[in-house]
Amino acid sequence: MSKKKVLIVTQEMQPYTALSEISEIARKLPQYAQENGLEVRILMPRFGTINERRHRLHEVVRLSGMNIIVDDDDYPLIIKVASLPNARMQVYFLDNEDFFKRKRIFTDDKDKPFEDNPDRMIFFCKGVLETVKKFGWPPNIIHCHGWMTSLIPAYVKTAYQNEPLFEQTKVVYSLYESEMSDNFGEDFFTKASINNLSEEDLAAYQNGKKIALHQGAMNFSDAMIVGTENLASDLEKKLEDTDKPVLERQEGDDLLPTYLDFYGSLMEEEVEG
Repeated sequence: MSKKKVLIVTQEMQPYTALSEISEIARKLPQYAQENGLEVRILMPRFGTINERRHRLHEVVRLSGMNIIVDDDDYPLIIKVASLPNARMQVYFLDNEDFFKRKRIFTDDKDKPFEDNPDRMIFFCKGVLETVKKFGWPPNIIHCHGWMTSLIPAYVKTAYQNEPLFEQTKVVYSLYESEMSDNFGEDFFTKASINNLSEEDLAAYQNGKKIALHQGAMNFSDAMIVGTENLASDLEKKLEDTDKPVLERQEGDDLLPTYLDFYGSLMEEEVEG
């Protein structure tokens, strides 16, 4: 019997980036999952703060060469790979000079969010799914970590819903404290409406006049995990009201085994369904 496949998509991960609590769980979880019988792949952005020489990144020519459309412009997608230290795993990095070459991650030297963060997120989320298609690798679970991954649940369930690779995929979204959507403008929905999606298809990402990335991701995900102690009260209320599986925040030695049990319950549900 073939191994179950888990795709970890994260905006940060040790030892490459370490902005928040995401980076630690995104480092430990894939290795633990693989060591316990799952087939795991990891995708993340190749931010300019990542030292390619130190971490021995190199381009994967057979995966590179695609163009990703954002707001009617084509942006080349370059795929790079590195071996994760002290683990028999590889990490795939999505790169593009326009979006990721700069030497800061989400904010400028005055701590102001980059104006093109929405475009960078759209490029990354669409690039992830196009890369998985190029892998020809059907994930049983896609586990998203961080606001930059928040469009992936919607894309899997709408724009890519007829893609055979994702027919059996369950999307898990981990909720963390940061959202960083304050500077997202009204044109966000137009830009994010890929593959003939309408703006109405993404209405779940709006709360009044505010862009609500976590809320939208929850709407399209099959299950959620609370990844932070400091979850916003409106998100806590939505979790209380949902009928989807929710894993509460885990700590200590139970964290990784409990995550794997949660994966297992979702994949059993898939088989039974």
